[in-house]
Amino acid sequence: MFSLFRRAAVGLDFNRASIVAQRCTRQLCTLPLQSQSSLDDGVRQRFTAELAAAVEAKLAAKKLEAQKRMESRKNKQEAQQRYNGAVKRRKWEDPPEDPEAVKNFDPASRVKRRKSIILLGYSGVNYYGMQRNPGTKTIEEDLLRAMLKQNWINDEGFRQPQQIQFQRAARTDKGVSAAVQVVSIKLPDNLDIEALNSELPEDIRVYAVKRVTKGFNSKTNCDARTYTYTLPTIAFAPREEKVDIQTYRLPDERLKRANEVLAMYVGTKNFHNFTSRKEFLDPSVKRFIMSFECEPPFVPDGSTAEFATIKIKGQSFMLHQIRKMVGLTIAIVRGLTDSDIIEKAFGQERYGIPTAPGLGLVLSRIHYDKYNKRYGEDGCHETLEFEKEEPMIQEFFKRHIASTIVETELKTNSMVEWLEKLPLHSYDPRDENEPSEWKARNRKASDDNEDDDE
Repeated sequence: MFSLFRRAAVGLDFNRASIVAQRCTRQLCTLPLQSQSSLDDGVRQRFTAELAAAVEAKLAAKKLEAQKRMESRKNKQEAQQRYNGAVKRRKWEDPPEDPEAVKNFDPASRVKRRKSIILLGYSGVNYYGMQRNPGTKTIEEDLLRAMLKQNWINDEGFRQPQQIQFQRAARTDKGVSAAVQVVSIKLPDNLDIEALNSELPEDIRVYAVKRVTKGFNSKTNCDARTYTYTLPTIAFAPREEKVDIQTYRLPDERLKRANEVLAMYVGTKNFHNFTSRKEFLDPSVKRFIMSFECEPPFVPDGSTAEFATIKIKGQSFMLHQIRKMVGLTIAIVRGLTDSDIIEKAFGQERYGIPTAPGLGLVLSRIHYDKYNKRYGEDGCHETLEFEKEEPMIQEFFKRHIASTIVETELKTNSMVEWLEKLPLHSYDPRDENEPSEWKARNRKASDDNEDDDE
């Protein structure tokens, strides 16, 4: 009988427990007088205490469950109200230590930031590329750290640059330099460029900061990019000739031959064989090349070796695309394969294309022709042509990029060593099942992975 009361109080709700208790009480009252008298006062008190304790325990459990539900709803509402990066006005995420800070907060005291671009250049020889990568030495890491020290950005902007709309025009690869790079970002007014440059290493230099339209994006608003590739002219020497990098001079007919091969890339082509992990039917492999030519050779100051600069202008480029185009051109001019391999590489078959060293590759110019035409003449915005900064650009290029390329090449012989291995490369079609760098990988593609990875 007593166990029935306990089960009713614990397993049922309070109302049902009460009903069961009433029924059991009536049953007790109907017992014979002799049986009733046998129940002493101690048993009755024990029964009453156990029933009361069971009911109290059930009520306490119900109350605790209700409190947990209320706390869960409250936490969910607070999380929804917190700043998520999508709202324009920042809210207090957590109450400050001083409650008066909220009461006396003046919105006008906040630093006003407007969309701007940073025009900079850098020598990438000692860096693992432009894009920030934890644990590695990159251009963005040094740039953001210098801006934090000069209060161009705050701690949150340093940790999460997307909060200040940070975007680069092109993501240069390891060892690749830039005479001109453009970064769009939200910055305050009255910035001291000289002070910022004092925080930067010598191989990174900021030329200027310019205001742009609110919706400007340095990458998506870019119409074209111009790269250069500087290399010793010995790269175009016939493979059977024994030549020395210090004394070789490029004949005019071989320069002409090099430009004939480079011209075959001009136009809209399918470059799936000139990058990594791209399929023939992938729409992103079709790229538009506006011009591609090798300029007359020159002998740098303080050197006897002859160099030449290849200049290419295109809408956008994929990972290793330029270095593969240069690598295949060198192989053709040296007589290692025929020029018809280029047309074949534009087709569906798989070909292994040699990749030239990254040392000589430089992002030379960023073009914003459409933006300049639309906003450059409205009287409110500056044109993004950088003519005023040209002397600084040329000075930095000669001192920190061109000279570094020549010195590093003569010191490390990266091109000469690559040329020695080039005859081992096969230019035959590849087997579909052969493991190679074009094999697709299970990874999520993003805009940065699609374009401007040179």
